[in-house]
Amino acid sequence: MTITFLGTGTSQGVPVIACDCEVCTSTDPRDNRLRSSILIETADKTVVIDSGPDFRYQMLREKVKKLDAIVFTHEHKDHVAGMDDIRAFNYHQNAPIDVYATKRVQEALKREFSYIFAEFKYPGIPQINMHTIDLTPFDIGSLHLIPVEVMHYKLPVLGFRTNDFTYITDAKTVAESEIEKIKGTKTLVINALQTQSHISHFTLDEAITFAQLIGAEKTYLTHISHRLGLHKTMSADLPYGIEFAYDGLKLDIL
Repeated sequence: MTITFLGTGTSQGVPVIACDCEVCTSTDPRDNRLRSSILIETADKTVVIDSGPDFRYQMLREKVKKLDAIVFTHEHKDHVAGMDDIRAFNYHQNAPIDVYATKRVQEALKREFSYIFAEFKYPGIPQINMHTIDLTPFDIGSLHLIPVEVMHYKLPVLGFRTNDFTYITDAKTVAESEIEKIKGTKTLVINALQTQSHISHFTLDEAITFAQLIGAEKTYLTHISHRLGLHKTMSADLPYGIEFAYDGLKLDIL
């Protein structure tokens, strides 16, 4: 199984429009962060977790030729806005794309993309097969996903574990029952927005504390704001086994 970080930025991406801070003007490509998403490739399936506003460019950059499914963590714009661009895959595969979302997220998708769900189907609109998920594990071909619920302030968000890999974004608190689902993970991805306190995201210190609680062999930090600092500078102070993810990073997971 191969994991590709399609984006590792927060809702505004990095650089932020009109910002002249040292991160937004950095020439290090690791400081350029599209909206958070990952690509999972197995022997039989190609799956994206979240399709944010940068989805089209992410697919082009990684030269993705086939897409079987999108799995949504939650309904915020930086995680769903690019769903319209699955139309290209519909055309080339001559088939709808499977979409996995909770009932609450489905209602948001129906508001954001009402034309997809309309009784009259305009030619060329995205074609999807909707699948309802909750906290029950589910399969997409050989890919077995265990949903992990975290709280994004007061909004429930789903992370996902598959084998010894767990991906979590937009977490601020995690219940003990959900932590038990994560324990034993060898590779953990967790959000680390900035160093300052935030109402709905782990800070860097909170993310490090959570990573050490889980005890994964390797932890990658994602959903990173320009306020966190330069990739090179901040990386020097991270504990052993914890790294900042960056756009385009690939992991081979057994």
